[in-house]
Amino acid sequence: MIWKVIQFGGVSILMTFVIALVLIVSQRPGMVTADKTLAFADVLSGPQVARPKRITIAMRDGALLPASHVPGPGSAAPLLVLIHGSGWHGQQFDGLATRLGDVAEVIVPDLRGHGYAPKVRGDVAYIGQLEDDLADLIRARAKPGQKVVLGGHSSGGGLVIRFAGGDHGAMMDQAILMAPFLHHRAPTMRPNSGGWARPLLRRIVGLSMLNMARIHWLDHLTAIQFAMPEAVLSGPLGHTATTAYSWRLNQSFAPRGQWGADAGALPPFLLLVGAEDEAFLPDEFAPSLGAHTDKGRYVTVAAAGHLGLVDAPETEAAIRAILSD
Repeated sequence: MIWKVIQFGGVSILMTFVIALVLIVSQRPGMVTADKTLAFADVLSGPQVARPKRITIAMRDGALLPASHVPGPGSAAPLLVLIHGSGWHGQQFDGLATRLGDVAEVIVPDLRGHGYAPKVRGDVAYIGQLEDDLADLIRARAKPGQKVVLGGHSSGGGLVIRFAGGDHGAMMDQAILMAPFLHHRAPTMRPNSGGWARPLLRRIVGLSMLNMARIHWLDHLTAIQFAMPEAVLSGPLGHTATTAYSWRLNQSFAPRGQWGADAGALPPFLLLVGAEDEAFLPDEFAPSLGAHTDKGRYVTVAAAGHLGLVDAPETEAAIRAILSD
């Protein structure tokens, strides 16, 4: 009887593996057109600002994480770590970080797999490495007793929420969420993030099945692509864009499947969203997060889209008030 059970279990595992492989190989990355995507025009035509000082921060595996650094007004100022959204890098925050330098010390990393010259673009070594990197950054740069605030835009906001619910969540004292990604099934979602995200759904299902069986051999495979406009790709920073993510990077850059548990672990937070956000439904953030936590303050910025939110004057004013409190 025991042998039959073992045999049946082995067959079930084998069938799961075969089905997962069929799903994975049946869908491959393809050409992505940006006929419908996020409104990059405002960002591309925005004012050019000088880049803050560039530094590197050593991670636990010996890698050097590049980052921008604004020293701040003094030792009593909080440490604000700003985390960019999907497909781009820390340069997204050059203007905001510089302007907030009178109320906070600001560090803006280029997350692993992103930026000007990542070791492997669009990939990490394991699921959860981005959280470990943020923890290493905080340990390396936060002064004893210094208030630590994590802020993120879009997927960067999702990473802040994931960080709150993970092993390092206690390292964060406050959070700033700018139109954060919660989950593809969250009430806040528009279809495919307004055309920006192109998930390879069959691959995602197959890789999920393998991970449930604790098989991670294929976690490096591409699971999602992004509709980066040609105006960006052919421009001076086109070589810095990241147009696809591996399964393990995509998983690392968002709250876990039970995203409400991660959200419930958040410290006091400010959530900002543009009234004209193309990726998410602005009115759904307060009820969606409010079902899991009562620690949030919600601000809707009039006339701001998903990307324009970062440099909106109202965004800076709201963050400045939080940091000065």
